[in-house]
Parts: sequence; structure tokens; C-alpha cells
Amino acid sequence: MSHLFQDQTAVITGAGGVLCSEIAVKLAAEGAKTVLVGRTEEKLKKVEAQILAAGGACMVRTADVTDEAAMEALADEVERTCGPCRYLINGAGGNNNKAITTNFTYEPEELQENKPEDMVGFFDLDMGVFESVVKINTLGTVIPARAFARQMARAGRGSILNFASMNSTRPLTRVPAYAMSKAAVVNFTQWFATYLAPAGIRVNAVAPGFFVNDRSRKILFAADGNLSKRGENIMNHTPMGRFGEAKELWGCVSWLLDDEKAGFVTGITVPVDGGFLAHSGI
Repeated sequence: MSHLFQDQTAVITGAGGVLCSEIAVKLAAEGAKTVLVGRTEEKLKKVEAQILAAGGACMVRTADVTDEAAMEALADEVERTCGPCRYLINGAGGNNNKAITTNFTYEPEELQENKPEDMVGFFDLDMGVFESVVKINTLGTVIPARAFARQMARAGRGSILNFASMNSTRPLTRVPAYAMSKAAVVNFTQWFATYLAPAGIRVNAVAPGFFVNDRSRKILFAADGNLSKRGENIMNHTPMGRFGEAKELWGCVSWLLDDEKAGFVTGITVPVDGGFLAHSGI
């Protein structure tokens, strides 16, 4: 067990998800007082049960990370109940199927009135949905970071970990809103790291490659259980030839959070992707 996490308050947004639930469980096992934040209480409760069963400390709160007032109120409650936030994992975010095109590139048919019913091109996307994706990934990172960084600044120490993506570096086809917003996360990570350095706060990001969760499973696999065409394309561009497992993210995350091992590291984004970004596809 690392003494660095012992009795320290760690806030994890998106804690009901596959990756952040794993991080929350690991932090609790290392002695941290974990605060699980998400939109779906049922998912959070499952993570809470796992933490409590192992003897860890945990608080569960459902909240919208894009609601500034809610985040400020939560930050105040956490400080009163658990003590000032030492670690913030900004894992909340996501995409929306209505912000995804069906075609990989522009096709003239998408501008025609009698186009195929199942065709959704860029010009068909609902800008309201597009905006919601950008908001959850950008402001859903900025607002919690600002709320909890105040506590870190007063204490003169802290570590913030944002969640970037493969889309941050190389925009994938069909997901313009998600790609745009995840690129912004990397930029904000650099900006915020520079801004908070005098306060003794480090800000970094992790960029997971392709890990299977409930949403991505529908995209990566066909109904028969075999890889979909998109899943095959990903495998062809992943030198390690497989999807990542949630537990494989912890080593990178724990290093970035660790003020001893990564004390001079700030403003970077680390890909954990099985070599995806290193492969040119040729």
C-alpha cells in the first residue's frame, strides 16, 4: 500500500464507468477516501459495494459535472465531510449515437432528398446533440477541475488527472463532436498545468486506447460476437492485437498521481493504447 494515497481524498467523476470504477477501487485499496461521482446511482452503488466489501472508504453522489452550482456544492460537502480534495480524476464524458455519422467521408447522396433512410452524414447531424457532446467532455472537465482545484490551491498541493482519448491526437472517422472535444481536453490540460504550477498542483491526462465497455461493445462487435468492421480496423491498427483491460490503466494513472514518482511531471498526456498511435497503418 502506498502511503501517498492513505487517508487522502480522491474525487472520481464518471466513477460508474468501466475505467474509472477500476481506478476508484484501486485508490480505495491504497487507503484513499474515495468520492464516486456520476449520473447513474445504480452503477455507482455497485462500485461502492466493491470498495466497502474490501474495507475501503467511500462516498457516493449523483451529479451533473456540467452544472457549476452542483459541482461547487459538492466540493464544499466533500471538504467538510472528507477533507480537502488531494486527487481529482476527471473521467466523466462520452459520446452520443446521434452525433455520429454513418458514412466515413462525404458522399453526394447525403444532400439529396431521396437519400437512403439509414444514411446520416455530417450535414444531417443535430447541432444540439453535437453541442451536448462537446459540453460534457470540455466543460465536464473544466467545471469539476475549477471547483476542486480551489481546495488544492489553498493546501498548496494536489494532482488532477483528465481523460483524453485517441481522438485527441488523431481524429477518428464518424465522431466529429467527440474528436473535437477530446482534442480540447489535451489543450486545457496543458493550459491548466501551466496556470496551476505556482500553486503546487500538477495537471496531466491519460489517453486510453480501445477498452471495451457497454457502449463501445455495440460498435466493436457484431451481433454474432465477432468483430465488426470497425473493430477489425482497430485491431489492424493496434500492434498488440487486442483491446485493453481496465486494470492495465492503473499503472499509468497511479504514476501520474504520485507526487514522489511524478513530482516533476505536469501538462502531459500519456497514451495507453497498445501502440495504436505509433502505427501508421502502412
